[in-house]
Amino acid sequence: MKAIAIRQGALALAIITSFSAGARAEDAAPADAEQAAELPKIQVRDRAYWESRPKLQHLMREVDGPLITVTKKTSITKVDNIPTVIDNNLRELFAQTPGLFYSEQQTPGQVNLSYRGTGNPQESEFVTVLLDGIPLMSDWIGYPTIYTFPLPQTLAEVQLIRGGSSLLYGPEPPPVVNLISKKPVKDREFAGYTENVVGSNGLFATFNQVSGTKGAWEYLADVHYRTNDGQRKNGDSKLKGADLHVGYRPSEESYTALDFHMYSVNTGDPGRMSYTQFVTDEDFSPSLVNRVWTDRYVLSLTHKQDFDEDNQLVGKLWGGYQDNASRSNGMVQDDQFRFGGVDARFLHRWGRGNALTFGTTVYHSDAPFRQWTTGMTAPDRYVRFGRPCVNAADKACERLRQERSTDYASVFAENVFRFSNGWHFVPSVRIDRENVDIDESVRPPNLTRGLVKRDVTHTVPLFGLGAGNDFGRENETYFNVSQGWRPVRYFDIGSPFGNTAAGSINNPDPTKVLSFEAGVHGTPRDGLFYDVSLFQVNVKDRIEAQQIPDLPPGNTINTNTGDTRHRGFEGQVSYDFLAAQDPQSKQHLAVFANLSLLDAEFTATHNPAVKVGNKPAFSPKTLARVGVTWREDEHYKLALSAVSVASQYYQDSNVGAGTPGAANYIPAKVPSYTVADFSADWWVIPHVRVLGGVSNLMDRKYYARVFGGGLEPGLGRTFYAGASYEF
Repeated sequence: MKAIAIRQGALALAIITSFSAGARAEDAAPADAEQAAELPKIQVRDRAYWESRPKLQHLMREVDGPLITVTKKTSITKVDNIPTVIDNNLRELFAQTPGLFYSEQQTPGQVNLSYRGTGNPQESEFVTVLLDGIPLMSDWIGYPTIYTFPLPQTLAEVQLIRGGSSLLYGPEPPPVVNLISKKPVKDREFAGYTENVVGSNGLFATFNQVSGTKGAWEYLADVHYRTNDGQRKNGDSKLKGADLHVGYRPSEESYTALDFHMYSVNTGDPGRMSYTQFVTDEDFSPSLVNRVWTDRYVLSLTHKQDFDEDNQLVGKLWGGYQDNASRSNGMVQDDQFRFGGVDARFLHRWGRGNALTFGTTVYHSDAPFRQWTTGMTAPDRYVRFGRPCVNAADKACERLRQERSTDYASVFAENVFRFSNGWHFVPSVRIDRENVDIDESVRPPNLTRGLVKRDVTHTVPLFGLGAGNDFGRENETYFNVSQGWRPVRYFDIGSPFGNTAAGSINNPDPTKVLSFEAGVHGTPRDGLFYDVSLFQVNVKDRIEAQQIPDLPPGNTINTNTGDTRHRGFEGQVSYDFLAAQDPQSKQHLAVFANLSLLDAEFTATHNPAVKVGNKPAFSPKTLARVGVTWREDEHYKLALSAVSVASQYYQDSNVGAGTPGAANYIPAKVPSYTVADFSADWWVIPHVRVLGGVSNLMDRKYYARVFGGGLEPGLGRTFYAGASYEF
């Protein structure tokens, strides 16, 4: 497949576009009598009752263009409704997002998310994260890690979609976090916004944006820069980026947009510490020279075509480059990713509120992976050597080289059937196909295995079914059962660091996921929103590296090690006291709370270190968020929020590392913690506002992340203050 896959995807998009254009030409001719026969314009009014404005402050549209989300649990946060989020404080950004676990680290080089205990949060490998429907991961299939995250200032909305997300967006177990970019202003040819902030640990951040609309054209451009010395030595970071959007709307029915996103981060890595070191000095830095660099560039083209009120085509074509480079222990490592994809979806509304969507997605990535030993204490990012290392002590040489690539393609279809008694049903089907290829030409000299030459292909059919009923005043029950899967990745079939014994092959089956969710949500009275549900997620064939019995340590193989079951309760409630008195009020005083209760355990295991009944790593029994927001449009916005996370194991074995009292000891459980944040925007005069806030208000000493044999402390109390001007 390789690059051919992208050409095939582009061809598929062209075929669908030309087919739809033909359909438009045929539909352009009907006589007035035929148009009159189509008269059930009541359809538009019919759709309104299940897409009411109060609901859409908390949920996605049930038919959101070519995405059918009815019967799937969704949550949204409208970023304009909360104070400005400074320094990418994701606790504040996700404060109203139920169940999403954020494993915090002080430096901005990685983002660690997980959900319902279905996988390690490290670099968000088990959560699909998208920007405007386009993957943010380094390599969507082969290496789905998050090293960059857009500034909240560039976002309009944060969407979270649970069960059935694989049938909407592609592989990875649910959920999907879809970030929606801000759009240009519509009422002016030129508008601007500038923001400058200073804060603790040498923080300085500036964000500058211009946008406008003139005739059929619209534009938006921003540049931003942030620098921070960090709380720990070698915890400094510099982040810079830019975004560009150009849109063209020749008519109400047609829209084309070109988007470019650039992000570059240079950050120190102060390292992870033992529990004893954390208790003694939470600012201790085991590493004073380790560093991480990430650059990401993505260009995308989007086209939307409404052929009439019932037929719509949405196509996306994207390509990009990402470079993840790092240094540690005198060694330089470089991961590069060149990727591209096509996504084409067609929506057809029919009957009384029914809708069919179908489409295809094609993706390709080339991802070379290299390492060099340098003999230097702090080598430059671009140090390179051409000769392979001869032995483990050799320096100034190439230690590892792998050529890697992935190809992915899918076809999918969903339909919502609505009935006059308020019932609706959504059957779904998707067929995915992945191909992962590794060709190793240089291996680490300390290993005795042969070179990795692997090529695997999997074809996976997925099915889903949803049902729900509208009752009372804007209440709805929902039920969804859906299949999902986790594709095999580069490290699953050919880890460069394992010393796989001769004759052993890393060939695990993909991880399969079956999720059930049943609940009810609604806005039964002015100012009130609620959503409560029960869920169960069955994960089969988890993939892990495992020591091969009867062979020396280091002889590992990636294999399917067991199954887990995750069940529980998830609920949220929000009540706006002022909107309850006047739904049209521009003032809002709202309290919110969301709670996730999780019971997760291993139901089968092939790993001697893990027992049936053990708790999967990073599966806290409770995850709760509460808060209050008070705002008046263009006058003030204040928010006080807190997150509380129960204790949790960080290893599936449910045992600690090392011996209590030893230098490398880490207890079996990450202790529970509660952290609060406050932030505010205040317009001192029209167009000018001051910004301020305190993160970790009570200066809680805690940690949420354990990885690679060490823990990483959370950030202590920090302050920021600044000002912005808009015109």
